[in-house]
Amino acid sequence: MQIAFPVESDQGMRSPVFNHFGSAPLFVIIDSNTYAVTTIRNVDRNHIHGQCQPSAVFNGITVDAVIVGGIGSGALRKLRNQGIQVLKAAPGTVGENLKLFTDGRLATFLENDICAGDGNAGCAH
Repeated sequence: MQIAFPVESDQGMRSPVFNHFGSAPLFVIIDSNTYAVTTIRNVDRNHIHGQCQPSAVFNGITVDAVIVGGIGSGALRKLRNQGIQVLKAAPGTVGENLKLFTDGRLATFLENDICAGDGNAGCAH
């Protein structure tokens, strides 16, 4: 399983998970079977707010799950429509969240958890 984590800087498994999907500079992608780490740039980072294109974000890499601190409704809907599971990250690193994921301790992102982008829900980007 390929799991994507938005991050601000590339520190591999020690990278803190970024608080918003669409504006993350980078993604750390972990293969949960081999623990291979791949880091890619978010090629859709400068999109117009609300116009995130998750299929472009991963540069053609297929992912099965995204673990993130915050996400907008459009990106959440588009990821789900692609069959990608979206889970809420706990504060901490990619490695810490990967452990929580494998232990089944991360919650699925729900519509009422989304980032409204106005500082009142989720994040204040």
